[in-house]
Amino acid sequence: MDKIDKHILALLQEDAALAINDIAEQVGLSATPCWRRIQNLEKEGFIQRRVALLDPEKLNVGVTVFVSVKTSQHNEKWFKHFASVVSTIPQIVEFYRMSGDTDYLLRVVVPDIKAFDRVYRRLIRDVELSDVSSSFAMEQIKYTTALPLDYA
Repeated sequence: MDKIDKHILALLQEDAALAINDIAEQVGLSATPCWRRIQNLEKEGFIQRRVALLDPEKLNVGVTVFVSVKTSQHNEKWFKHFASVVSTIPQIVEFYRMSGDTDYLLRVVVPDIKAFDRVYRRLIRDVELSDVSSSFAMEQIKYTTALPLDYA
């Protein structure tokens, strides 16, 4: 990965719909070598996929809830079941296994508290959990999907 590849990735992180000619011009290449570099970045897995970022407010899912989950179950069978249940709940948009006091952290997007309560009830109905704590985000101060490229 060289400086041009990083520049291409930075541009694509900001706007994946940029035309090849525009990207090529900004990184100082002609279109064909630029396209080859992008194909190579995809093949090597640096670019996993290209997506559209949607406006949560316009889609009526402007409430973000962070859910901390603790469990007394620490076995493969339980985890696979938990992951399977989480994967069927579209309002859960992120799911992490954590270190420290919390075992798992979920990010949930919903229109309101009532909708979150339905997600919560479904989760506790389908999975045995020992402790669930929810925190509602009051304000989003920073949000980006762009990853730092300094370490590549």
